[in-house]
Amino acid sequence: MSKQIAFLGLGVMGAPMTANLVRHGFAVRAWNRTPTAPGVAIARTAGATITDTLQDAVANADIIFTCVGDVPDVETVILGDTGAIRYARSNALIVDMSTIGSVAARAIATELRERDLRFLDAPVSGGDIGAKNGTLTIMVGGEEQDFAECLPCFEAMGKTIRLCGPAGSGQAVKLCNQVLGAIHMVALCEALKMAEIQGLDPNLVIEVCKTGAAGSWALENLGPKILAGRLEPAFMIEHILKDLRLVKETATPSEITLPGTDLAERLFQVVAELDGGEGGKQGTQAMIRAYSP
Repeated sequence: MSKQIAFLGLGVMGAPMTANLVRHGFAVRAWNRTPTAPGVAIARTAGATITDTLQDAVANADIIFTCVGDVPDVETVILGDTGAIRYARSNALIVDMSTIGSVAARAIATELRERDLRFLDAPVSGGDIGAKNGTLTIMVGGEEQDFAECLPCFEAMGKTIRLCGPAGSGQAVKLCNQVLGAIHMVALCEALKMAEIQGLDPNLVIEVCKTGAAGSWALENLGPKILAGRLEPAFMIEHILKDLRLVKETATPSEITLPGTDLAERLFQVVAELDGGEGGKQGTQAMIRAYSP
């Protein structure tokens, strides 16, 4: 019998991920905290069953996916008074695909284990484009047998899928990914400014440099957006600021400083405070605004 799937959280990422599960033949019952959100219609159109309550979504599910915002959101949806922990059947597998950091992931895994529930942390990278195309990178922490059970679902949503270690390990790798992504954005903005200072066509710089040692996903995908003035979000500045907060909270006990991360955080914060505090709703490529005179 095919697995019964629940998906909680139909935002920019969760909605297309749900749609891809349905397209690969999975029966998905989906729920969103805001029933009027655009992602609800996307999931429904793809063929997911939209439920009025979280309980109705998870009650008979073998695997329960969650994809929401910050640590408190995940804790509410999974562990809260009306969370999945209250209604999921014994031995169900709960898979969180949000970015919450390794500390929170390990704590959730422990609490679920005490309730006879299994857990994988499985944060993703690849943005809304990767979510729509089913080409996400999925970094997983948890038990090998749980990973194997969930792998067909992951393959419906992603292209690069890796079990990184025990619970919390997927989140640990994701924080490293966010450090890379944040600092790459600093490099991208400064390279485009150097092109401007030297009177170069910045499109030429992108075309040439993306093929060499300085190439990056940010240069190839977000560089053209900056040049076109397309600062709408695929991944919001307020979300990368949340992730960098998790990075710094994780690194606090260490004696290692992260000056590159600190710089990226400051530049993102500059933009977040623009437009009366609404700048954080723009995509991470909007960091270029911090370099305007």
